[in-house]
Amino acid sequence: MGQMGLWGKADQEAEQDARLRGNHERELSGAKQNPAGGLLAIPADAPLALRMTPRSFEEFVGQEDLVGPGKALRVAIEGDRVPSMLFWGPPGTGKTALARLIAMKTRSAFRELSAVTSGVQDVRDVVAEAAKEKKAGKRTILFLDEIHRFNKAQQDALLPHVERGTIALIGATTENPYFSVNPALLSRMRIFSLSHLSPEHIETIVRRAVEDKERGLAAGSAGVAEVEIEDGALQHIVGFSRGDARVALNVLEALYNVSDVRDGKAVLTLSKALEITQSPQLFYDKLGDQHYDIISAFIKSMRGSDPDAAVYWLARMLEAGEDPRFVARRIVICASEDVGLADPMALVVAEAAFRACEHIGMPEARIPLAHAAIYVALAPKSNSAYLAVEKASQAVKERPAYPVPPHLRGTGYAGAEKLGHGVGYKYAHDYPGHWVEQQYLPRELMGEKFFAPGEKDPPNRGRP
Repeated sequence: MGQMGLWGKADQEAEQDARLRGNHERELSGAKQNPAGGLLAIPADAPLALRMTPRSFEEFVGQEDLVGPGKALRVAIEGDRVPSMLFWGPPGTGKTALARLIAMKTRSAFRELSAVTSGVQDVRDVVAEAAKEKKAGKRTILFLDEIHRFNKAQQDALLPHVERGTIALIGATTENPYFSVNPALLSRMRIFSLSHLSPEHIETIVRRAVEDKERGLAAGSAGVAEVEIEDGALQHIVGFSRGDARVALNVLEALYNVSDVRDGKAVLTLSKALEITQSPQLFYDKLGDQHYDIISAFIKSMRGSDPDAAVYWLARMLEAGEDPRFVARRIVICASEDVGLADPMALVVAEAAFRACEHIGMPEARIPLAHAAIYVALAPKSNSAYLAVEKASQAVKERPAYPVPPHLRGTGYAGAEKLGHGVGYKYAHDYPGHWVEQQYLPRELMGEKFFAPGEKDPPNRGRP
């Protein structure tokens, strides 16, 4: 997506300077003269998360791989050559903020709809206006938030207008667009994937809201000239937000509203932050090192047959708000990779716990998760299945794709027998003990051993 060719050649410098000057003038003139309408009309008493909307790429935090200096998407927005595209990512990662930047930069008519509150008639109204604008030589950009909320028929209503260029469509979604957006519409849009903001990004956003006198926490507050936030409170908000800037700013604003004022300075403390979020200080961040360290400790405790450590690390994750399905998946993997054939029932228990999580949810889901984690920790261990598939995979990658032996090939179609497929195959159930000596590997791999039984694995009961 970093190729300039997606949107054509860059404009001449003089034209670009003129455009940027014009954009700046429109920004200063306010929302009444800007075709973006509601997107840019931010009242002074708006929530902090809305007030802190970035007004330029210099204020935009995160997503450097998409909107960093010289990146194709940024060049397209700054050059007012915006194609139909879709912003896909978790909440609070900058999808709507990017749309607002486009609204500020573009000379096109900019319209906004939310799929939650809009329908086909709203789309038709925008398209009717866009058709008039097009005749006058002006483009129309439609920003459709929560596009996945539109059903197939509603999305189909957009398709001909995007295809004809009546509108340039910008969609925003938290759902996988390959499942939630019609393929025909999706094929006419460029998909940009936004990721969770890092802890450093969230800290930058929070500090900016604390320090910004114009739009930040103290903006418009009588008698409060400064805001001070304790490091502990800052780090708690960063961890609690889990990469969602909107959550971080909402918590920060709530904390400010109950903060103590000392000598005209609002002091944001960790103790009040813990009260606001109703959560203990667990030092666990789903996006940071603690996430990987604790899940690593959890898996290694099960592998090392220590049920006490396993259930402790399990509780640490769940109490910090970790997704129980994430934990359940790790138990399933450990049950197969580290217990394996030594106790096949471990996989059954782990899978049952996973299904129980999906059916009952938290907090009750912690019980079957503990059940499964302790079972896996207590079970005998063998990684022979894991080692076998690793060795086989290596052989597949490093050696040619050898043909299937003729006697093992499928025979369920006309002409297979004439090709010699299945000829000579020995049906095991026709022989004593339901086993007969036969070649199953390709000829070139005859004698190769991928599976080495572990000392606690059951014997091969399928052959005498």
